[in-house]
Amino acid sequence: QLQASGGGLVQAGGSLRLSCVGSGRPFSGYIMAWFRQTPGKEREFVSRISATGGATSYADSVNGRFTISRNNVKNTVYLQMNILKPEDTAVYYCAADRIYGAGPHEYNYWGQGTQVTVSS
Repeated sequence: QLQASGGGLVQAGGSLRLSCVGSGRPFSGYIMAWFRQTPGKEREFVSRISATGGATSYADSVNGRFTISRNNVKNTVYLQMNILKPEDTAVYYCAADRIYGAGPHEYNYWGQGTQVTVSS
């Protein structure tokens, strides 16, 4: 299981740090990713990180503002979100699987989501 936390309400320009803790299995060998979704839209890729943490990638919309990292000892992945914009408002989901993919269909393990709201 994956448990996401850290969402909340923040003003534009502010920061939040999301966390996603894995339980029930070691996720150290898994690709970890963050996706986000707003009502009526498909879940979209935000960022992913390789099993060792040596490779990362980001959606163009967040590149340079968000940073993904992981701590395999703690079975946790993080998403540091800076310079937040109102368009970042969404439910953020963490995900895990063995494939270094960017599509939600490529991930079989999902957290429950945490709401991020950015006010203008």
